[in-house]
Amino acid sequence: MKKIKSIIIILSLLILYIYVCNITLLPSNYILMQGENFSIFTFAGLYLQEKNTPYTLQTVSNTNQTKVDKIGKTDYSLNLFKIFSVKDISVNVIPKTTVVPVGRAIGMKLYTEGVLVVGMSEIEGKKPYEKSGIQEGDIILQINQNEIDTTEDLMQMVNECNGKALSIKYMHGEETTTTNITPIKNANNEYKLGLWVRDAAAGVGTLTFYEPSSKMFGTLGHGILDVDTSDLIKIENGELVTTNIISVVKGEKGSPGEIRGTIETGYNIGDISKNTEFGVFGKLNNPSYIGVSEKDEVEVCPREEIQKGNAQIICELENGKKEYYNIEIQKIFTNNNQDNKSMLIKITDEKLIEKTGGIIQGMSGAPIIQNGRFVGAVTHVLVNDPTLGYGVFADIMLKQMKEVN
Repeated sequence: MKKIKSIIIILSLLILYIYVCNITLLPSNYILMQGENFSIFTFAGLYLQEKNTPYTLQTVSNTNQTKVDKIGKTDYSLNLFKIFSVKDISVNVIPKTTVVPVGRAIGMKLYTEGVLVVGMSEIEGKKPYEKSGIQEGDIILQINQNEIDTTEDLMQMVNECNGKALSIKYMHGEETTTTNITPIKNANNEYKLGLWVRDAAAGVGTLTFYEPSSKMFGTLGHGILDVDTSDLIKIENGELVTTNIISVVKGEKGSPGEIRGTIETGYNIGDISKNTEFGVFGKLNNPSYIGVSEKDEVEVCPREEIQKGNAQIICELENGKKEYYNIEIQKIFTNNNQDNKSMLIKITDEKLIEKTGGIIQGMSGAPIIQNGRFVGAVTHVLVNDPTLGYGVFADIMLKQMKEVN
């Protein structure tokens, strides 16, 4: 009898644990396009109730699907057995829209909030940072309560310390912490922290789309990572600039190619406000520089309507000359919202393969068009076969661009 009770208790605790894990993993915010199905994957016993209304919707595991048409933000309460409120959920519904697929090579300059720690080194055989808690990938925000925006700001503050300990406010992940470091004087009579830092990053990619109604743009289909830490760069702001293509390096098996370009003499054509895992976003100020026109607007294709088979990408391999190239969409991962590998694509255009070998660096963001509609953007190449790669859904990029903070 005791054994049966123990089993019942263990099973009850296991069920409770599953419930708790299930609720914890649910997002607190959902972004949907008008007409998209709203699905919450839960277990029986959990109910979703729109706040300030008597309407209650039962959510049963993998079966709840409700098409949403009401544009705007709606707040819900997730209830257990219609008794206990266990989680608040917000649903933001964005309207259907049309965009201009661009496909132009573009440059980006990103400026970080504070300065990013990208490395560490000894100073005169010592490590002044050793017990500070600061690690590579952290962001230094303040020194002695003074804002640090550039590497020059940091160097000035350190050199003016006269060997005294500095109070340093920094960000590790999402947590902000304050620590102390006493700089050490090197052989050149300069005070140093032993930290290598950077305040900006730059790169070349392909501008994906422009939404004339909001003047907003999306590019890359993936975020810009720091070359030293491989972390997504947290930015304060940035610039979208024109680029000059210098050369195209053909990709081969095991060796990705690239579009080589310069942005040194580029014109500022937009402001960057977001660097996310699904792309870089902002507002376009001078669309004339990239030759976009509202007459080129097309519908955004919902992921459920994307088909396996023929499609095209748009990209620029020569200055001022963007072209359409044939591809094949081989697999579609409709339920994937976790990363930017939404579709497996294959380059089939012999002209493009002859030029590039397939997908190369700098083509990230090339818009994918199927049946005259915008379905996504190129994001990755498979190194062992440059003709194969991944694309991200158009709806994911739009949701990231329009996300309500």
